[in-house]
Amino acid sequence: MQVSAIHTYPIKGCRRLDHDSAVVEPWGLQGDRRWLVTDPDGVAVTQREVATLALLRANPGPDGLTLSYAGREPFLVPHMKPDATAEGDVFGARVAATPAGKGADVWLSEALQRDVRLVWLDDPTRRLIGGDYATPSETVSFADGYPLLLTNNASLRQLNEWMDEPLPMTRFRPNIVIDSDRPFAEDEWTGRSVHIGEIEFRVAEPCGRCVVTTTDQETGERGKEPLRALAKHRNVDQKLLFGANLIPAQRGVVRVGDQVS
Repeated sequence: MQVSAIHTYPIKGCRRLDHDSAVVEPWGLQGDRRWLVTDPDGVAVTQREVATLALLRANPGPDGLTLSYAGREPFLVPHMKPDATAEGDVFGARVAATPAGKGADVWLSEALQRDVRLVWLDDPTRRLIGGDYATPSETVSFADGYPLLLTNNASLRQLNEWMDEPLPMTRFRPNIVIDSDRPFAEDEWTGRSVHIGEIEFRVAEPCGRCVVTTTDQETGERGKEPLRALAKHRNVDQKLLFGANLIPAQRGVVRVGDQVS
């Protein structure tokens, strides 16, 4: 087994960035989901509510974070000093965050056609991982629940055989994609460790999937798959499973082509 793709999503819900390598930090891949779109009360706005968030591009650069959206002039969010006067709320976990400012809020609100704010998790040690699969000190960025998501190309091939039309792996918004000769081999890793290159990760639990997987990541349009196929073939304790949630056991770098064991 080896790594075939690496992705990050600078803003939760935005379009992916593809990488040949990425730095692994305790709370996830460097730069992954450190920004969050919220409503005026600080509650996360994701593709669950706004499918067209998939069309938002966020590119970090030397001058800051450049936002792009079809039909609009790009907007630069300059580098900011931490000023945790706002909040980001992901599934009820509220953490202090730095507001991007009125200019970014207006630009995003016009692009997404609803009143939103943009905040930055300046200190990624603030948000603890919930549930029973992490130690009390382990943290996560603005990802749903865990620092990284791993998916398996063999699992996608099997899933596509259950559907009338195949779907790309981008529907599942993974951080690390591996090539394997066995579908759903990752199910067996729960509670164990996996090594990717020289980096060790703990496999917390399989990932239960939601409506976001029905969103075409290139157009923002919604369908019914893969949730129908997952409900038929991958329904475990009322969770539709695809992929595995990882917690880094150490810092380091992962690369496309790294061996997985």
